[in-house]
Amino acid sequence: MAEIAAGGKSGKVVIKNIGLLLSGDIDQPILDADTIVVVDGLITAVGREKDCDVEGAKTVIDCKQTTVAPGLIDSHVHPVFGDWTPRQSQLGWIDSSMNGGVTTMISAGEVHLPGRPKDIVGLKALAITAQRAYDNFRPSGVKVLAGAPVIEKGMVESDFKELAEAGVGLLGEVGLGTVKAGYEAKEMVAWARKYGIQSTIHTGGPSVPGSGYIDKDVVLEADADVIGHINGGHTSLPEAHVCELCEKSSRAIEIVHNGNEKTAIAAARAAIELKCPHRVILGTDGPAGSGVQPLGILRMVSFITAFANIPAEQVFCFATGNTARIRNLNCGLIEVGRDADFVFMDRAQHSPAAGLLESVALGDIPGVGMVMIDGIVRSGRSRNTPPATEVPVVL
Repeated sequence: MAEIAAGGKSGKVVIKNIGLLLSGDIDQPILDADTIVVVDGLITAVGREKDCDVEGAKTVIDCKQTTVAPGLIDSHVHPVFGDWTPRQSQLGWIDSSMNGGVTTMISAGEVHLPGRPKDIVGLKALAITAQRAYDNFRPSGVKVLAGAPVIEKGMVESDFKELAEAGVGLLGEVGLGTVKAGYEAKEMVAWARKYGIQSTIHTGGPSVPGSGYIDKDVVLEADADVIGHINGGHTSLPEAHVCELCEKSSRAIEIVHNGNEKTAIAAARAAIELKCPHRVILGTDGPAGSGVQPLGILRMVSFITAFANIPAEQVFCFATGNTARIRNLNCGLIEVGRDADFVFMDRAQHSPAAGLLESVALGDIPGVGMVMIDGIVRSGRSRNTPPATEVPVVL
């Protein structure tokens, strides 16, 4: 397991000979460009090579006409500390996800910690510790936004103010603790929002001990910023209720790998029919009861593309730019000033499709040829995806 300290400098990096550039922006998912220039971890130019300043690069990458996309963002994970999950008794799960193209993860609560404190002092201490720990430690370079306390009865407004002042910017899934009623959750979600803390609500049947059934009425009344695993994690609400949530709420629609696949397709189609595809974001809900899912985001992209009949270039935006905008992140979009987090892909070897987008539309998982975070190459050909037909090379 490798580590990179926050703030590492990449120097000047030139990425050229890009065959297909996916922007992450659902309003313009494909860019007419073949070159990206990076300086010290930030994108400084996107365009044609002849129009970019490519001189003096510390690193030059020839993409060999493969696809470059923003690094994938997993909007829903349950980390603990470091690259370890006690739920699965496994080390290296974050590194494995990076090999699946994930460069950023967002905690929905550190709920798998053995003996997780549920008293107010303890839950605040855990959240602050997790936030600090992952701010200082980035497994394989992956940015883990952690420190998401599970709210409990008895919390007051000053608790949320204290958490925000300490650097906590997330709430764990509402409903995993003792706060399960809509009116209780609504008050605490409002307090969190007042102090700049973003909230996610559990949706569907119970998942971990102590969690409960959260129905559509509770979700609507609580009005959390993200409708967490709208397709269940594991057990889904009825499909009609999921579609009602898409229609009646204006909040983010989060679809996860660890959920009901049929309902996932219904939610994605509902967002398209309601003309709000920008609200759809993707997560894994890992490492949960279904296990570590290093290819969970790529699998969701290919699954939704193939079965919901949504163009692959749009679905990649669900896992990148949509999440970045909803989560207020500086990654997820290929534009000047954004973090240089990229996944380099090509169609898997022997895929019957002519290109990457066509292969994903067939339901195939693309091969990852390289992953870059903050302008630094973090992996070459992925050990987890099928082998890519072509891979980029560092010149």
